[in-house]
Amino acid sequence: MDYSIIIAYAFGLILLYIIGRIVFVPVKFALKLIYNGIIGGIMLWFLNIVGSYFGLHIGINPVTALVAGFLGVPGVILLVVLKYVLV
Repeated sequence: MDYSIIIAYAFGLILLYIIGRIVFVPVKFALKLIYNGIIGGIMLWFLNIVGSYFGLHIGINPVTALVAGFLGVPGVILLVVLKYVLV
């Protein structure tokens, strides 16, 4: 068997792996970002339901949902503190 064909196949497989990693990593990051945004929106929605008894309301938009999604409960607390500091 010719060694140049084996080297060409190996190079092609390595190139295919590199291209797959370049394409897959941003898709994985985007899916994680969407998932965290949905979780953050649910947390804010629950906060708005419970907070309605105390006069607390935080608008649900992409920025607040992502802050709550990335940071979790501390992110929701941060949004509450920012609401009272900035208003």
